[in-house]
Order: sequence, then structure tokens, then C-alpha cells
Amino acid sequence: MTLNGIDVAGYQATTYDTANLSFVFVKATEGVSYLNPHHAGQVSTARSHGLVVGHYHFVRPGSMTAQADYFLAHAGAQPGDLLVLDWEDTGVSNADKDAWLKHVQVKAPGHRVILYCNRDFWLHRDSTSFCADALWIADPSAAAGHPRIKHPWTFHQYSETGGLDHNVGNFADLTTLQTWAGQPVKPHVSHEPFPGAAWFKTGRKSPIVAAMHRRLVAVGCNHYRSTVNQDVIGSGDVASYEAWQRKYNTDHHKGWTGSALRWPPGRETWDALKVPKA
Repeated sequence: MTLNGIDVAGYQATTYDTANLSFVFVKATEGVSYLNPHHAGQVSTARSHGLVVGHYHFVRPGSMTAQADYFLAHAGAQPGDLLVLDWEDTGVSNADKDAWLKHVQVKAPGHRVILYCNRDFWLHRDSTSFCADALWIADPSAAAGHPRIKHPWTFHQYSETGGLDHNVGNFADLTTLQTWAGQPVKPHVSHEPFPGAAWFKTGRKSPIVAAMHRRLVAVGCNHYRSTVNQDVIGSGDVASYEAWQRKYNTDHHKGWTGSALRWPPGRETWDALKVPKA
């Protein structure tokens, strides 16, 4: 089985369709002076949809150490992100390629380091078969997942449609990719169904209340004055939830007024808050 992904660069939009995707490679830098102006936004789109993020550097002739350091300084990689060398310039030798990869491996030991190149570069310019932790091969003439090389591959760029390069990753599922990448895999938690507005009475004690408390704090609606009795509905829960109702109203242009912004919770904001079972 393989996973679907895309790669994006500065000439593409900050937002893009993430349906059925598991990973996105985003251009970060080129040489020692170019920074993709959409990098942060494109990465944010990927993260907000739970995708594994890769950052790539388009290498140019020159100092490999300087370019690697420039890339690491601007990529803003987080745990579980992938670091990629994009080797396409004919002025960059195989020795240069190896030097960049090895330098990044030393400087960023907690990340997987990957080589991207096309089939021609791999077959006719590479002389060491060194690709650090993985090979991302571009072979658009081959069917997805069947690049025409003998070396083990991890990602295959197989086509370009709709203005986007399309890739597959050689992984059974997203969790396998996340584990390989070193990404902290969050345990699955199910959602606590809306218990009904009448349930939310001051003084009620329940693990659901504690879960609600944690989620409200996580989304920045924190009007709690104390950390004790988190499983009991109190004034802090009321104020925090009303702050969440106002935030949701503004973010989603609901136009709610009056009682729609007051305690107790309603089903729509409750489901949007996604309070997990404790």
C-alpha cells in the first residue's frame, strides 16, 4: 500500500486541497538568499489537517555547508518533520550532494534526511547511491509507486496535474509514516456526544467537565482562576465556554447574538470543541 502526497513551492497558493493526502513537501529555501514567501502558510495548512510535513532546499552551486545551515535556520522544522535536499542543478556534483546530506544529518539528528532527484540524476549523475535516510525519486513516466530504478525508494513523484506535483509514499498507513518520521503519534480519543443543554448545571461533577476544561484552555478560552475541582462545573467553565461561543461565532461568521452566546453550551459549539471521552 502507498500514501498520497503533494509538493508545493512559492508560486503556489498558501492553501490547497488536502483531501486524501498524508504528507506535503514544502519548498523552504534555495541557495543562500531565497526563502519561499508562502512557506509558513503552506506548512500551516498541512499541519492543520494532520499531514506529515517535509521541508526542502533547492541546492545551487556553492558552499554546501552554508546552504545547509541557511536551510536549517529558516525551515522551522518541528519533531517529525522531514528534511529534503532537492538536487536538480547540473552544477551541483555528487560530492556536493553527499556533503549537504551528511551535514544536515549531523546538525539535525532527530529528523529523517531525504534526497530528491529525478531518474536521470539518479542513474547518470549519482555515483555513491547515498541518499541519507531515504530516496524521493521523480519519474513521471512511470505509474504511481513503480519508479524505474532498482534502488529502494521511499517517495515517488509520478505526475503533475492541476498545477501540483503528485507523490506516493511507500508506507502501509499514516501511522507507519508518522512513526518512521519520528512524529509524536497522538492516541485516538473518541468524542463525547453532546449531553443536552439541561446537563450543564453549576456544581455538576463529571470527567466530561474536566475534559471540557482542558479543551477550552487548549483553544485559548481560559477564564479559570483555579486548577482545583476541574471536574465540577463552576463560574470558570461558564466564562470560558461563553468565550468559546464568541470565538466560534466570530471565526465562522455566524452572526449570533444574545442567548446564542450565553451558557449553556449548544450542540454545534460542543461538537466543534470536540471534547474527548475522559
